[in-house]
Amino acid sequence: MPRMLDVSEDVRAEIGDAEADRLLVGDNAPGSYDCTSCRTPGDSEQERTSTVLFVGDETAVLAFAHASCIPSQVVQVAEEQLQGAVRSITGSEQEAAPQRLTPEQAVLGITSGLVLIDDELHPALVVEPTGAIARPGSDGSAGDEFLQLLLEQNFRPVHRMDQVPEVLHGWSILLAMGQLHAVLQPGTGGGAPVAWWQAHAPLQVTEGWRTAANKSQTVLVYAAPAGSIGQQPREDLLRDALEKAAAGGLLVAAAMPLAGT
Repeated sequence: MPRMLDVSEDVRAEIGDAEADRLLVGDNAPGSYDCTSCRTPGDSEQERTSTVLFVGDETAVLAFAHASCIPSQVVQVAEEQLQGAVRSITGSEQEAAPQRLTPEQAVLGITSGLVLIDDELHPALVVEPTGAIARPGSDGSAGDEFLQLLLEQNFRPVHRMDQVPEVLHGWSILLAMGQLHAVLQPGTGGGAPVAWWQAHAPLQVTEGWRTAANKSQTVLVYAAPAGSIGQQPREDLLRDALEKAAAGGLLVAAAMPLAGT
């Protein structure tokens, strides 16, 4: 039976006309599915459905989502990240680990939580390296340049936690199958988005966080230098740590839309 599928030109170019046509007539497309954005059931025979193609170095995975959640598109991801998504689909569990960024082996840790601003809960991610971050290509003698690098990418300083950060155009949050996969940044030369941070295996977020993210379609991303926030066991303690970092001039932030799924 024909499916109500949206197949973008980018997706068609990747999978080929023959495969795209087979999807549209229902040969290779599921009728029912779990939307990889909001994780609620969908039916490609009854409602508009987007095809989303995740492409790595050696692997490609085709996913389905409500067209009302996200458009059909190609999302370029690291092979390790894509393999992690495949493992999550097949039920293989591995410990999540953040991406290594510098020769000193500092890594970016990410904590998810809800932040209350003007009586509204916003889904947030807090990014904090485990050590100093040097400018790429430097010897690290300039010290920790993490905040400066983010300011150059148009993150904005946060002095008080009472305002929603500005949207950072071109950046986005990849939430696939109800789990956090990556923070995406613009590709060079206007190319496809690439992962700025990625999980080696998908990271779980709470149901409340997913609900807030799906409602707003936007995630607030806060970042601070190593040692500024720490691992906080509760959201109220995380908020306190964010406020202290902001007061000390050690916090930057941006709002990012959900992308892909």
